[in-house]
Amino acid sequence: MSGDTNKIEFNNDDPMDQIQSADLPQKPRQTETDRIPGKGLDVGTANLLSAAQTREGKVIVKRERNMFLEIPSNFQRNRSMLTKLNVPYVSYRDRLYVLGDSSFNLANMFGREVRRPMRDGFLSPNEQDAIPMLRFIVERLLGARTVENEPVYFCIPAASIDRDNDTIYHRGVVEGLLKKLGYVPHAINEGHAVVYSELAEQEFTGIGISCGGGMFNVCVAYKTIPAVTFSVSRGGDWIDEHVAKVMGMPRTRATDIKESGTNLLEPRNREEEAVVLYYRNLIEYVLRNLAQRFRIAEDVPSFRDPVEIVVAGGTSMVGGFVDIFAEELKKVDFPLSVASIRRAEDPLTSVVRGCLIAAALDQ
Repeated sequence: MSGDTNKIEFNNDDPMDQIQSADLPQKPRQTETDRIPGKGLDVGTANLLSAAQTREGKVIVKRERNMFLEIPSNFQRNRSMLTKLNVPYVSYRDRLYVLGDSSFNLANMFGREVRRPMRDGFLSPNEQDAIPMLRFIVERLLGARTVENEPVYFCIPAASIDRDNDTIYHRGVVEGLLKKLGYVPHAINEGHAVVYSELAEQEFTGIGISCGGGMFNVCVAYKTIPAVTFSVSRGGDWIDEHVAKVMGMPRTRATDIKESGTNLLEPRNREEEAVVLYYRNLIEYVLRNLAQRFRIAEDVPSFRDPVEIVVAGGTSMVGGFVDIFAEELKKVDFPLSVASIRRAEDPLTSVVRGCLIAAALDQ
């Protein structure tokens, strides 16, 4: 790794060799000594987040979009420009790639599409550069280790009910990346992480739903123990793709519309009406499958009191989400009595905070 903090260069051909050749942090830095050992990592399709806690009790969360953009044409000129602008990039196989939020902003500005290391909650099988790009973003987020063999709890999707997804490969790659960085990885179900972060006052009993970019993950838990877990391979990306298709626009533009003040209860134009349509369809799809899965699940505990449903994740942040969720719930023959439906106080960081709590409980 060069002296510039905004770039890293890979020179080998094999992706795993490229990971090994990186200048990884070998010793805890002085700036990390005030942090409690143990970190959380949310490996999301749309966003990557890390969380660590200081000895004073403050939780530090870092976020980056899980995407990158290739910069074409003149290599040296563009490299110099990106360095001067302090834009994170990778020099890889004589090509330049802008990473994270910067790639999204540039793509939206010039009407281009970003490339994504993950799709539908898992590593994308069609993206050959997924592993080295993901490793670099994760390294930037986690930073130096606080202690040797520091644990990192990272989220993994539950088994999908509507797609045959291979969780073994995805989990193994993420574990391998973390080991290369000197961490000890531990996996936790994504919906279960929401239960940890949002349902402490309910003795970790209730329903946690992580509404991500690639999928929705659901966990029904009783006193920390997952009773029903599953995922559906539809999420914020599914909405963006369909809105982009019917409106005839780049997907990054559809994402920007969704994230720029859209309220599902008060759409202001045709584009936002399309967003509302697909949000309703997605929520109804999740609730219908949740009701069905709960009916057929074995060894489900008896809930004496009405349960609370907590939604989290970037896709739940749009205005009116909880209202639409409540409306669609009334249309479903739901087998549980629901006390309330609420959104996490900080939906985007809920999963990674749950991973951090799991790491703290393991100490």
